[in-house]
Amino acid sequence: MMKIGILYGQENTFPQAFTDQVNRICGPNVLAESVLIDKALQGGTAEYAVVVDRISHDVPFYRAWLKDAALRGTAVLNNPFWWSADEKYFNNALALRIGVPVPNTALLPAFEQPGNTSSRSFRNLAYPLDWEGIFRFVGFPAYLKPYAGGGWRDVYYINDAEQFFAVHQQTGRETMMLQAAVEWEEYYRCYCIGAADVRIMPYDPRLPHAERYYAGFSAGEVLHAQLEAFTIALNRALGYDFNTVEFAVKNGVPYAIDFCNPAPDADPQSVGQENFRWYVEKSARYALDRALEARPGVDNLHWGTFVRRAAGIPE
Repeated sequence: MMKIGILYGQENTFPQAFTDQVNRICGPNVLAESVLIDKALQGGTAEYAVVVDRISHDVPFYRAWLKDAALRGTAVLNNPFWWSADEKYFNNALALRIGVPVPNTALLPAFEQPGNTSSRSFRNLAYPLDWEGIFRFVGFPAYLKPYAGGGWRDVYYINDAEQFFAVHQQTGRETMMLQAAVEWEEYYRCYCIGAADVRIMPYDPRLPHAERYYAGFSAGEVLHAQLEAFTIALNRALGYDFNTVEFAVKNGVPYAIDFCNPAPDADPQSVGQENFRWYVEKSARYALDRALEARPGVDNLHWGTFVRRAAGIPE
């Protein structure tokens, strides 16, 4: 019996809908179920052909378990090794490399020293930083946000240098980045599955959470094609099986704002029933396809084109 598992946390809708859909379409020799771990022992063979990961970014135990499962041959969606290494500042730099527009962004060291460090740990860091050069490059208004993470946590809208210095000192030990604000006319959030299937959703982050996917934007043919092409290009480069990409559109140009969401929102009460149904059906089909193509005992992970090129592996 080939098994497809899903690993999740506080979600109550998508995991059950996903397993039900896989079991509806999979045939007699495949079973989808919630992962249940009663012990984690090194070695052995893979219990699951595929595991869909929705929670390991918050639970280090799960992340370590998934890496071991991947070594045994499980196709973990998303790749736990890359997800451990990824962050938003690198994503922006990679987007520039592949020709996707992004706002000007600067990486900033944490305001407070990390634990177990001293001033000697920062002898390669100029003090003070070239704030004038940083502000000239990024411009104002801007967003001060963590260089990794999501959910709009600890994101600040900054109008000028004086406000920046007042807010930056409140960020403690969090490594931050300063990113030019795009005063957009339209905004879209795009589901992407398998770096192939894209669902372009009008989205307004200014609205209450339950209303954001009911924005009144409508992408024309040219913009729609750009959003789809940029979304696929980013996810191929990063190697993500599941992700969402957010675009702020100004003067017809879509700027990629946030594209490190490997466990994207899939609650029908926020994304809406039609988007939820699309995500469930496409996710189930993709997970089943990956299970059927997986080969026992070998690397069945997806790696982005950036990593594959660096390793000299054909795409």
